[in-house]
Amino acid sequence: MQILEKVENSTISTTTEAGQTIMGSLNGFFNSIQEGVGQYGLKIVGGIIALIIGLWIVKILMRAIKKTFDKSNLDHTLRPFLVTLVGFLLKVLLFISIAGIVGIPTTTFAALLAAVGLAIGGAFNGSLGHMAAGVMLLVFRPFKVGDLIETGGKLGFVKEISVFVTVLETFQNKTEIIPNGAITSGTITNLTTIGNLRVDMPFAIQYGTDIEKAKQLVLEVIKSDQKVLNHPAPRVAVNNLGANGVELLALPYATCENYWDVYWDTRQKIVEALGKANYDAPLPQRIVTMKS
Repeated sequence: MQILEKVENSTISTTTEAGQTIMGSLNGFFNSIQEGVGQYGLKIVGGIIALIIGLWIVKILMRAIKKTFDKSNLDHTLRPFLVTLVGFLLKVLLFISIAGIVGIPTTTFAALLAAVGLAIGGAFNGSLGHMAAGVMLLVFRPFKVGDLIETGGKLGFVKEISVFVTVLETFQNKTEIIPNGAITSGTITNLTTIGNLRVDMPFAIQYGTDIEKAKQLVLEVIKSDQKVLNHPAPRVAVNNLGANGVELLALPYATCENYWDVYWDTRQKIVEALGKANYDAPLPQRIVTMKS
């Protein structure tokens, strides 16, 4: 009996010690978690609050910067690019500051940012190419905001040159968004550089009619149009001797904005004026000879 009692007491003692050891370990573990939460939890909460406030401040600053750019004489071409660049830099500085608040060392954060940048660069290699092309467009300035250009088969007025794309507004009020890389890799035709465009309008009259009178009539129609420029002076010339009649060419000049108005409206006025003067349109003719 005494032996059994000793064994039981020994077992109970061992179990008690084991239980105390486990409880001590659990208490130490929970204390560690509590200390960690107490130490880093406040920093994380503070970082989130600082991030929200920082983004709000950046938004206010960007509004102020946009208003400053609008009031200044800064080139309209540079404004969207600079606004995007400044916004990006402000947000990078904000995230670096938040990392300092949370407790991430600046060197570690910089290394992490560099690694992320390399990963993003590899994933968006084409996008970085478009960004480089955007910088080239801003440096070499083949066109600016407001110019009428033709590129990649698209014709329209430049509304915006951003970091990655250029926005065109066509005569049909369509918005064409073209990647900058596609623009710099192709041909760019700037129709606004000189300041005016020649509107070539072919028409024809029958053989045997008064060519000089027709030319004078068309020239009067052109000069009476307010959307046709006086300088350079318009002219009318014989373009070709066609199979069915004399082909003439009216050559008025117009601004880029009035190009299509002159092309359509003035051409209609020419047709109407020739009709009133009894100039019939040339029709296919065949000469038939009879052999005896």
